[in-house]
Amino acid sequence: MTDRFQFTVNATDGKARTGVINTPRGDIRTPAFMPVGTAATVKAMLPESVRETGADILLGNTYHLMLRPGAERVARLGGLHKFMNWERPILTDSGGFQVMSLASLRKLTEEGVTFSSHIDGSKHILSPETSMEIQRLLGSDIVMCFDECPALPADEKTVADSMRLSMRWAQRSRDAFGDRPGHALFGIMQGGVTRDLREESAEALKSIGFDGYAVGGLAVGEGQEAMFDVLDYAPGFLPQDKPRYLMGVGKPDDIVGAVQRGIDMMDCVLPSRSGRTGQAWTHRGQVNIKNARHADDPRPLDESCTCPACRGYSRAYLHHVFRAGEMISGMLLTWHNLHYYQDLMAGLRGAIAEGQLDQFVSNFHARRAEGDIEPV
Repeated sequence: MTDRFQFTVNATDGKARTGVINTPRGDIRTPAFMPVGTAATVKAMLPESVRETGADILLGNTYHLMLRPGAERVARLGGLHKFMNWERPILTDSGGFQVMSLASLRKLTEEGVTFSSHIDGSKHILSPETSMEIQRLLGSDIVMCFDECPALPADEKTVADSMRLSMRWAQRSRDAFGDRPGHALFGIMQGGVTRDLREESAEALKSIGFDGYAVGGLAVGEGQEAMFDVLDYAPGFLPQDKPRYLMGVGKPDDIVGAVQRGIDMMDCVLPSRSGRTGQAWTHRGQVNIKNARHADDPRPLDESCTCPACRGYSRAYLHHVFRAGEMISGMLLTWHNLHYYQDLMAGLRGAIAEGQLDQFVSNFHARRAEGDIEPV
């Protein structure tokens, strides 16, 4: 344990790094995948079950928590960690992305964003200062600066204007965050898929100074090839001694490709959302448990997996409870997916430490290319 936030790179393999982020609430092994606990819960999972999958840190959502139950209420009840019974590190996003994607009747100005709640239509304002205050009330360990994230594709002027607004907001976020020992503030690089804008954004963030740096504005419609093109250069614009966080990513092959390009942290709703809709991620690729081919199959989802769904239940059972609309379906499939994601991260960390990342990645793609096992 430490009383401050620090990052150490322990080994590299090409651009990939493995290391540890030390926080007062515990260490975060990198590369790290952060399950998303949007409304102070990872859907269909108990916090202790999430920890059992190997997760070191969760993500909470500022926009959703400010609307319900309210940041002040969470603070009165002891903070987000106590409220949701998760005593390890929590990262909270700034709320900016959700305002742009979920809220109605938005009005964007230099000051911030005025919007109507998607829940009850109530009026709210988010600015760099209010976002910092909400995240302070929640008590998150890693705070994200407030930014704007335009959907792609967008014309270069729109992306440039948005990025420069986000950089001005980054300075205001830094000023409002102040000095909070044991807590970290991350800046967010923007700039779409334009190299010059990405570099300009990185230089602005470095001049302000942050505890970590995120690559934002990807996985918003540009496609994997364009995302990887940006990741081929963007992490290199950021400080080598600070963690790099790719926001909102992604599928297993997105994660592997991002780690190869120097990313240390990722988050995505995909493993939990997929679990609730009958989709399982396995070493052989994606399995749709809804399909009739599984109805009589006594084998587990993934014979090499040690999660509860694979240890104790057949594909036939998982097919049945999904078709019957039973809650246990989403619980087991979510547990499996989160376990698979954390197992993938552990494999990546080990491969980097041993200088065997290329072989690990080759095996990862080869096994997925074989496809799912044939029905019995």
